[in-house]
Amino acid sequence: MFSNRKTTTFTEGCWDKVQRFGQLLQEAEAVIIGAGAGLSASAGFTYTGQRFEDNFSDFIKKYGFRDMYSGGFHHFESLEEHWAYWSRYICINRYMDAPKPVYHTLYDLVKEKDYFILTTNVDHCFQKAGFDKNRLFYTQGDFGLFQCSRPCHERTYDNESVIRKMIKAQGFVTEREGKLILPEGMTAEMTVPEELVPYCPVCGEPMAMNLRADSTFVEDEGWHLASQRYTKFLQRHQKGKVLFLELAVGFNTPSIIKYNFWRMVQEWKDASYVCLNHGEAFAPGELREKSVCINGDIGEILNQL
Repeated sequence: MFSNRKTTTFTEGCWDKVQRFGQLLQEAEAVIIGAGAGLSASAGFTYTGQRFEDNFSDFIKKYGFRDMYSGGFHHFESLEEHWAYWSRYICINRYMDAPKPVYHTLYDLVKEKDYFILTTNVDHCFQKAGFDKNRLFYTQGDFGLFQCSRPCHERTYDNESVIRKMIKAQGFVTEREGKLILPEGMTAEMTVPEELVPYCPVCGEPMAMNLRADSTFVEDEGWHLASQRYTKFLQRHQKGKVLFLELAVGFNTPSIIKYNFWRMVQEWKDASYVCLNHGEAFAPGELREKSVCINGDIGEILNQL
């Protein structure tokens, strides 16, 4: 559909692009936000470096993990160890607030607009910042949900209560500035008690995270309702002045957001496209006249508005 020619830079400077972005946002009758992992990274939810080392030093020492994400795919020695790792992972990425107010800044910019959000993120940051849950479609799951690992049925289960029990069982007593805190002189347990390991209430198989990693991902009733609301939102606005705002979407799953945004911007007469990304902000040449692409940190760009 699109040529290989990319629009990576325009004749105007960066500040002019930000001003043009602001103008398109102001004029838009509706805003469709597509958000990828880089948005949460801009908000401080990094999976490497100090944040990773602060919370997983024992697992790093034992297994040589280089980042939080890859550690999640490790085949641990037991379910008790598996859930010790994953409970920390979930706690700091789902039940702690992001260090920087990027999501709140975004909310302040669009809260008076008719908006909808399509995201591959699973950390719940949008709702914690005040976005309406009925205007959100989490396509890839939610860190806050369990599902049957088989799965034997299409239902998900809230996990906050048991995750916090797992954290406490490892010896952590509180959290501060994105870090799980142990009593002075104590070391964390690397397993959770057997009785905290979650099992499916229907078939008895171990529970898993509701994250799209393979064909076992459960699309529950809430997932399908969100999908329907998104489809209706698109149908309602396809003839209006719509801004497609793509935030830090990479090429792991481009067909979910990026390619669909490009297609709709090309087909919809009054649609425009803004892409904010750190080093990967571009659009096909065919969309040049309808696009604004800004390379840089998303939080900083939003603050300029």
